[in-house]
Amino acid sequence: MGPSAREVGLWRLVAQRVVPPLGGAAAVVAHLLCVQAQDPRAAATAVALRTAPGAPDLPAALDRGEVVRSWPLRGTLHLLPAADLPWVLALCAPRVLRSTTARRTALGIDGDDVAAARRAAEDLLGGGRGAVRSEVLAAFEAAGQGTAAGRGYHLLLHLSLTGVLCLGPVRGREQQFVLLAEHVPAPRALEGEEALAELALRFLLSHGPASVADLARWAGLPVTAARRAVAAVRGRLAAVDVSGTELLHDPALPDLVAGHRRAAAGTHLLPGFDEFLLGYADRSHVLPAEHAERVVPGGNGVFRGTVVHGGAVVGTWTREGDGVGTEPFGAFAPAVLRGVQRCAAALPGGRLG
Repeated sequence: MGPSAREVGLWRLVAQRVVPPLGGAAAVVAHLLCVQAQDPRAAATAVALRTAPGAPDLPAALDRGEVVRSWPLRGTLHLLPAADLPWVLALCAPRVLRSTTARRTALGIDGDDVAAARRAAEDLLGGGRGAVRSEVLAAFEAAGQGTAAGRGYHLLLHLSLTGVLCLGPVRGREQQFVLLAEHVPAPRALEGEEALAELALRFLLSHGPASVADLARWAGLPVTAARRAVAAVRGRLAAVDVSGTELLHDPALPDLVAGHRRAAAGTHLLPGFDEFLLGYADRSHVLPAEHAERVVPGGNGVFRGTVVHGGAVVGTWTREGDGVGTEPFGAFAPAVLRGVQRCAAALPGGRLG
């Protein structure tokens, strides 16, 4: 028995392990495969909210080399299990690279420039060393590669998309760039259709109930490739028709929902850019269209933190000093107000380091 349209969000909260939490930050990232992370504080909060109290946290996972950060999907920063980054890049990064060609040309970056930047990065980082962004950019400048006006960012992006660099251990409040081949000496070896199937399976097991279109949107893949990927793993998934759309999920999810329905249906404060919203092409099951502007003002791609109750977004929130401020879509019921207060008191600090 699958979810009704009103229950899809509740099932996703359980699938994504907002409840029940997992036994460590590395386990959370491994479960979700890719966690959107262009906002480091929001990403750290998203992982912490899914991590059992007292379990190893995200800074520890980064420092141990279990988790890394890079641009594998849609040209956006994500946290990934270190061993999974190379095959995800090989599968998804080529589309991103093609989309950035015009910008690189406009910045005057050609193949010789990329090669010079790569040599500078390898000289700086070889032997297992790490360096923060300003140090890598200084090495580019010393090699004759200007970094102003976004040029340095695009060199870092290109070297990351092509598997030369990734972001790893933390120094102070910044992640350090490292050489991917040295930092991840034993990556998982997946390619082609096998990698495509693995991506689909990992997404649907952790984000389901979700559709083929959701997978395509999340991964930045053509819908035809997403259909092919789902066909390859369909036998390992359960399917349900919700409002005329097929949604797929982990076959074990109904039992997990049954055991944690009350907690999932309660109040949750999820950070901006959380996978609960970001992972889907169709957000209508959890966010009424008339309130979408409240979560992404002006459609500028910057997602605000959300107040979730009953598996649906009922308002937004922001940190205010030691507490939070909320903007409800309508007056919060007393149970939601109590839930907000409880969640705010327990809200993780949200730092990579």
